[in-house]
Amino acid sequence: MNTMLRKSVLGIAGLAFTGGVFAGPVAAHAAEPVHSTKPVAVSVQGAQSKIDLNDEQTANAKAIIAATKKAGLPERAAVISIATSLQESKLENLGHLGDRNDHDSLGLFQQRPSSGWGTPEQITDPEYSTLAFLKGLKQVDGWDKMPLTEAAQTVQVSAYPDAYAQWEQQAADIVAHNWNS
Repeated sequence: MNTMLRKSVLGIAGLAFTGGVFAGPVAAHAAEPVHSTKPVAVSVQGAQSKIDLNDEQTANAKAIIAATKKAGLPERAAVISIATSLQESKLENLGHLGDRNDHDSLGLFQQRPSSGWGTPEQITDPEYSTLAFLKGLKQVDGWDKMPLTEAAQTVQVSAYPDAYAQWEQQAADIVAHNWNS
């Protein structure tokens, strides 16, 4: 192949490649549905866990989202709240667990009456417990820009501070699916 033909073929191939690199993402996004909400996850850290939710767990996740909206906070707060509840109770509104209980922890967030979170009746109310968690979250400077596990740990003061991160993707998916419904 002569030099002129080779340069022409390489030039055309280069343009096709460059066009694909730049047009590919545009074309890919054109096929995606447009959502009115922006992504809620800042950055997912580490290996992720996921559980299948039953009707009660789904209702609790929706209650957390509703309480977050009532508090006037953005989707990121709901993601942090749901991830925290996934870690603490698997989104189950836990009553007293007897010998399996961690001190006197109750509800979706395993909050403790003896630590000032509220009465057992309040803590086991999904709206109340979420609003109490969010009140603590709002007191954390820069909570909306820090890693989820750091924000959750600052409020919860858990013995397992890094455990919240594993639920970020599922929490973000739950919020994205239910925020506007």
